[in-house]
Amino acid sequence: MDLDAYVSAHHAEWTRLGQLIKQRHLTGAESDELLELYQRVGTHLSVIRTSAPDPSVVQYLSTLLARARTRALGARTSSWADFARFFAVSLPVTLYRLRWWWLSIMAISYAAAAVIAIWIIRDPAVSSQIATPEAIKQLVDHDFADYYSEYAARDFAFRVWTNNVWVAAASIGGGILGFPVVIMLWQNTVNLGVMAGLMISHGKADVFFGLILPHGLLELTAVFVAAGAGLRIFWSWVAPGALSRSASLGRTARSMMVVVLGLVIVLGVSGVIEAFVTPSGLPTWARIAIGAIAEVAFLIYVFTMGRRADRLGESADLAAEDLSAEAPVAG
Repeated sequence: MDLDAYVSAHHAEWTRLGQLIKQRHLTGAESDELLELYQRVGTHLSVIRTSAPDPSVVQYLSTLLARARTRALGARTSSWADFARFFAVSLPVTLYRLRWWWLSIMAISYAAAAVIAIWIIRDPAVSSQIATPEAIKQLVDHDFADYYSEYAARDFAFRVWTNNVWVAAASIGGGILGFPVVIMLWQNTVNLGVMAGLMISHGKADVFFGLILPHGLLELTAVFVAAGAGLRIFWSWVAPGALSRSASLGRTARSMMVVVLGLVIVLGVSGVIEAFVTPSGLPTWARIAIGAIAEVAFLIYVFTMGRRADRLGESADLAAEDLSAEAPVAG
């Protein structure tokens, strides 16, 4: 095929398609013309690829067709409605459907931390294996409480927030393998249990709970949610059900990205509480009450808005038009 002659014969159609793409408004006749030219140019591209695959012409026509497709179908844009839907539907329904994962992890982690703390309290020999008596005394008398007032509140809030977001993201990201999430959970549980055991056994229970509970209730819940999301991703390819493993993993991972975005906000709130409330001069009961209110607000949000969205069959996955076809496979 003579490529130059073919380009010369059809160049006017390509130019006209480009003009229609650039027009701000199209009449009904022009819209029909755009679709007809789109089909013709698609045929032209196929012919050229088969008979005379010149890279520059192929690139030109491919770009032209992509622009025409966008012009014909319309481009989706984000809006305040999408923003509102995220908080009213996507985030709460995902957290609600994930509830048994993170509630189970929460119960197991707290129980394990309690066992470790009781072990340390009842057996003084355990403390000596953790650190020297001098180091433990420094920790319970000074370091634990000083940690919350060591930095300026604003800097401390940002430091805590970024660290916790990284831990949450790592838990979710490591979910595809499973074991990194379990390791992070175990480290977190051991640290909590050891610190509780040391503080309580040295008569500092009021200091421990007075400094941990204001921000720790919401912060630890966020950690458990992240771990639940990570393990849910792991389970999606271990037991994919009627979908292929890749399709099941993709669908679950997309939904769990909603959790990542949500936890950025939740951990931001707990970081502000940790920086401005935990070390404040408020009475202990007031500081703990603020933490409890934040935790209860989160749970109400999940179990009211999330349950309602779940009953309506809402989903946090991509809309149908954004998904490629997924073929079921034999179980």
